[in-house]
Amino acid sequence: MKVVILCGGLGTRLKEETEYKPKPMVEIGGRPILWHIMKNYSYYGFNEFVLCLGYRGDVIKNYFINYEIRNNDFTLTLGDGNMKVHNGHDENGWKITFAETGPLSMTGSRVKQIEKYIEDDTFMLTYGDGLCNVDINKLIAYHKSHGKTGTVTGVLPPSRFGELLTEGDKVMSFNEKPQVHTGGFINGGFFIFNRKFFENLSTDPGCILERNPLEQLAAAQQLNMYRHDGFWQCMDTYRDYEYLNQLWNTQKAEWKSW
Repeated sequence: MKVVILCGGLGTRLKEETEYKPKPMVEIGGRPILWHIMKNYSYYGFNEFVLCLGYRGDVIKNYFINYEIRNNDFTLTLGDGNMKVHNGHDENGWKITFAETGPLSMTGSRVKQIEKYIEDDTFMLTYGDGLCNVDINKLIAYHKSHGKTGTVTGVLPPSRFGELLTEGDKVMSFNEKPQVHTGGFINGGFFIFNRKFFENLSTDPGCILERNPLEQLAAAQQLNMYRHDGFWQCMDTYRDYEYLNQLWNTQKAEWKSW
């Protein structure tokens, strides 16, 4: 099963980092958030990726084209250009398709454009800016169990503010990013779709995945939610960027499965 990752957005709310690179290339712990997402899928044995490129897609291409020399020692013989890469890494076997889907295309259009690269009956899809510790194998098993066209991972959003547990004026505990337990799940990405879903999509640049395509699927009762109560965090703002790096630097990166 292939993993499709949306990598083409402008990242306007994270301009401090995205002026010269796409949001999926913004780094957490010295590695692009895109790499973290791919590492998690790879941990569960899924190593074939289709990246839907748009804004500054060349930065993503160049990162992976030069991946071997970025992450290994190597010996270069000048004159004949012969290069020997030493050591190695755990990403051997990753097969990545880089699909140019337009600088201004919306999410639904991007997914429709990569239909030609999906040979299997099902495929996985997620965003290039969200981290989660969802168990991919359980997610797939759930999708197969209900027989519907699509599955979306529902998550409880983290609060923007710290939560105080008090007794009188005394603070008993402080939780910086608690989940909001209102019963209202939100779209956390990490979808699974049957090929039939492509019929709901259009290559029109204005086709938004989260509008008509998913609304129609839900109206037809062909979309189920996989409930995930664990860690989930998107990287929409500079505050999110700092928070995710803080978690990584303090060995509290709950999304790290590898």
